[in-house]
Amino acid sequence: MSGRCVRVMATTAATKRSLPERCVSSLPSSVEPFARLMRLDKPSGAWLLMWPSFWSISLATEASHVPSLTTLALFGVGSVVMRGAGCVVNDMWDKDFDRRVERTKSRPLASDQLSTTDAVMLLGGLSGTGLLILTQFDLTSIALGASSLALVTVYPLIKRFSHWPQLVLGMTFNWGALLGWCVVCEGVIDWTAVLPLYVSGICWTLIYDTIYAHQDKADDLMIGLKSTAIKFGDNTKQWLSGFSALMCSSLVMTGVNTGQCWPYYTAVGITAANLCHQIFTLNINDSGDCWRKFRQNTQIGWILFIGIAFSTYLKDSPNGEQKDKYRFRI
Repeated sequence: MSGRCVRVMATTAATKRSLPERCVSSLPSSVEPFARLMRLDKPSGAWLLMWPSFWSISLATEASHVPSLTTLALFGVGSVVMRGAGCVVNDMWDKDFDRRVERTKSRPLASDQLSTTDAVMLLGGLSGTGLLILTQFDLTSIALGASSLALVTVYPLIKRFSHWPQLVLGMTFNWGALLGWCVVCEGVIDWTAVLPLYVSGICWTLIYDTIYAHQDKADDLMIGLKSTAIKFGDNTKQWLSGFSALMCSSLVMTGVNTGQCWPYYTAVGITAANLCHQIFTLNINDSGDCWRKFRQNTQIGWILFIGIAFSTYLKDSPNGEQKDKYRFRI
């Protein structure tokens, strides 16, 4: 009976794992640690990295058109690749700390499943793939994209001496808001549109990554690492409310400056309601709730993307006479 119960519990636990986790677990043992080092089993980070670039691409798209599928695909693949590269860099810097944190001690480098040499080789492959994707764009976009590598490299070090690593992560993760517009407009950036979009993305990252950091605050305090979760403490909800207000007001500014219509502002309104619900119901002392709220932010990404893309399509065609322009640009 006891053995049967154990098997049932193990089966139940396995069925609760997400599809990406099950896919990564099914990989050959020689490949699985590399996939886990890239966090392919936890794709939420890749989604969060991707969405700001998709917003920017859609905003920069010509009115009455939909975004280029090719451009979206390149940025989508690039998000997976560069998020993986960022995770490798992070784990190379933090492997000694990760061994002392309950949630991260089983990571491939921290648990010695992979060596530093293995990580460097993977990082080289991912960086080369990212560079190959960048070469599909104009020279200004290539330079802008490559310049983000400085932030990718520095970010893991910030938590050692500042309580604001989430701010640097926001600057890094939302670089696509700058790059997406630059690519679509072939090297020309409208800062009146892109700068408030970038600010809104940084605020968004401060929200979801502060929530994420509350999972590790006890371990971080013990080993001397810093985060906004530790800095804000019991005042976290007030800080998150402020970031939410700034995020939504920046999105409104972007909408006004780019002449958006009702789908855009509807998406911003839904986003505001989503953030209010997250913050109101958040239990910063419940790691499980923090993880659920963190993952919930991927919903905000696609809500805004759909709103922006639909609004761009409807612009300059209030009576529907330009519907014949609806097409996918390849």
